[in-house]
Amino acid sequence: MKKFFYTVILAIVALTMLDSCLGKNVYDEYKDWRENNDAWYQQQSVSGQYTTAIAPWDPSAQVLIHWHNDTMLTRDNLKPLITSTVDVKYHLKRYDGAPLDSSYLNSSPADSIYRTLVSSNIEGWMIALTRMHVGDTCTVIIPYQQGYGSAKMSDLLLPYSNLIFDIKLVDIYKYKAS
Repeated sequence: MKKFFYTVILAIVALTMLDSCLGKNVYDEYKDWRENNDAWYQQQSVSGQYTTAIAPWDPSAQVLIHWHNDTMLTRDNLKPLITSTVDVKYHLKRYDGAPLDSSYLNSSPADSIYRTLVSSNIEGWMIALTRMHVGDTCTVIIPYQQGYGSAKMSDLLLPYSNLIFDIKLVDIYKYKAS
């Protein structure tokens, strides 16, 4: 009787392990979505509409930025460091245009403001924000490698999703110019 019990347990464990090895993983499950995101990002990178910004701390990390304002007018304004706390306004959508989030839904700390420490965000935001000056407005395309990668964040924010942010850097919180 003991042998039968152990044989059944061993068979269940073996089947579970085999199923996990043969089952679809996230990479395979979202293959079409990932390939579509990759192709779309590649198209945008060669469109001439965006500038590629590379992270100084990781030469393989990049985002695409399109400025909506005249950066010559804001170049003397403050520029955040990775350790700065910033106030921004943003809209977020996927590459296919599906809206995901917006600071315009916020009422605290102020109307439409998202206050955040630059270094506590996804890598794509860190790259973009450290390139901006207060008053700059831009569209930032963040490839999934600098976003949420293979993580499924919600039913709309799927694994391998490139992110499109429309960002306005409003202020650097508590910065006192001398």
